[in-house]
Amino acid sequence: MRIDILTLFPEMVDTALNESIIGRGRQAGLIDIRCHHIRDYSPDKRRRTDDYPYGGGQGMVMQCEPLARCLEDVTEGKKVHTILMSPAGGRFDQEKARELLAREHVVLVCGHYEGVDRRFVDACIDEELSIGDFVLTGGEIPAMAVADAVCRMVPGVLSDAVCFEDESHYNGLLEYPQYTRPLEYDGEKVPEVLY
Repeated sequence: MRIDILTLFPEMVDTALNESIIGRGRQAGLIDIRCHHIRDYSPDKRRRTDDYPYGGGQGMVMQCEPLARCLEDVTEGKKVHTILMSPAGGRFDQEKARELLAREHVVLVCGHYEGVDRRFVDACIDEELSIGDFVLTGGEIPAMAVADAVCRMVPGVLSDAVCFEDESHYNGLLEYPQYTRPLEYDGEKVPEVLY
């Protein structure tokens, strides 16, 4: 499984995805996650990737050219399923994670500021995904959530498929409550049926 993440903050994303289970999966060569700095593809000497929106309004909009150049370089001109992390997108869930797992290669584009120039979206994006109805400063946290949810199901990343197949939402249900030692904590005991 290969996931390319186009972002203005590659160090932030790469650092988080180098930890824990996903980090071990990367080190073992089971998953290939690559973070790409969109600013590296700006034709502007100051590496600018945004500009004021036509029609006015608050904030800045990400420009087409740096995004398109980055995507072209990352995909080497091949057609790769490309997703924009966007509050306007369809809701990401476990079913969508399984759908993405079936793909060999996925590109996640992290929007920022007031959004992405619609011309890039129309020309290059296959789908938009959202992780919920709230506002974040950019698409990096949603992209990390998508990468984590998908990559943990790659064979070998977890010790056994049952590790994710028996979890909440995998089959559309929530998992049962969990308990650990001590048997009693602050006057509350573990349910008797469990010991």
